[in-house]
Amino acid sequence: MKSITLAHGNGGQENNELISKIFYKAFKNEILEKSEDASIIEDGKLAFSTDSFTVSPLFFNGANIGKLAICGTCNDLAMMGAKPKYLTCSVIIEEGFSFDELEIIVNSMKEELAKNEAIIVSGDTKVVPKGSVDKLFINTTGIGEVLYRGISSNSITQDDLILVSRDIGTHGATIYTAREGIELNSNLKSDCASLFPLVKALIDENIKITALRDATRGGLSAVLNEWAKQSNICIEVDEDSIPISDEVKGVCEMLGFEATNLANEGTFVLAINKDDAKKTIEILQRFSESKNACIIGKVTSQYPQKVVINSSFGTKRFLDTPTGELLPRIC
Repeated sequence: MKSITLAHGNGGQENNELISKIFYKAFKNEILEKSEDASIIEDGKLAFSTDSFTVSPLFFNGANIGKLAICGTCNDLAMMGAKPKYLTCSVIIEEGFSFDELEIIVNSMKEELAKNEAIIVSGDTKVVPKGSVDKLFINTTGIGEVLYRGISSNSITQDDLILVSRDIGTHGATIYTAREGIELNSNLKSDCASLFPLVKALIDENIKITALRDATRGGLSAVLNEWAKQSNICIEVDEDSIPISDEVKGVCEMLGFEATNLANEGTFVLAINKDDAKKTIEILQRFSESKNACIIGKVTSQYPQKVVINSSFGTKRFLDTPTGELLPRIC
């Protein structure tokens, strides 16, 4: 009998198969099948999303599981053009967990909620025997008010360009080095951050937004491949245009990772109408966390449902959906 492996939670190919063959098959409906970051409900007025967080370690450079839990759900709402408003918070706590650490985590959640002008309106707390979970798991569910309608990863066309909001892979690289106790003389830290202020700035400037997606599990590779399949398009990316920090490049070279597969928690990919792409970059670069936002690719019909990487040497290769375990427990 086939069983679940860690690879089924990687945000890549195995994860997609698990969701489509088990959950989508059982819960099939037209809202769920759109496969967006958040579901649009109530005649397009509201966005609705849920996420669970099991990151290891709980504390890492740039954030902790609490900040991650608020950013994760609020960002999923923001990716659908919605302002986060109401969240629920459920926690499963292992017996023996420190009160002091729990208070630090909850206070970081409070701070991130304030940045999104959102509130916790309901919750649940469970304490389980030691060894039943790894210290602390958090689930957050959110409802947001849709400010910009029509955002969809099923509607990308050759009228769009593909942008990324900042350098990629810092969250995955930070989690891995922290987990393995790798000492680095660098400024590497997670990009974990709330993205609604950036999205709100684009909406206020009347940018023509086709699709947005935060590049979490599976990283940039997973997002681009999902978009190519959902919109039946080819996405061509210029390899040299993808922003990658020296710190992340160093980790990838040392450990054999691909930066495009590494998780992010404050980086999003945008499909923007060609006419507004340049203005979008100018708006994003007003924010310190997206000062290296840039255009990385275009939409073509050359290889439908594929992502193509164009190198500076004039060669092409397919960028496939990530497979294997990658980095488990990164969010």
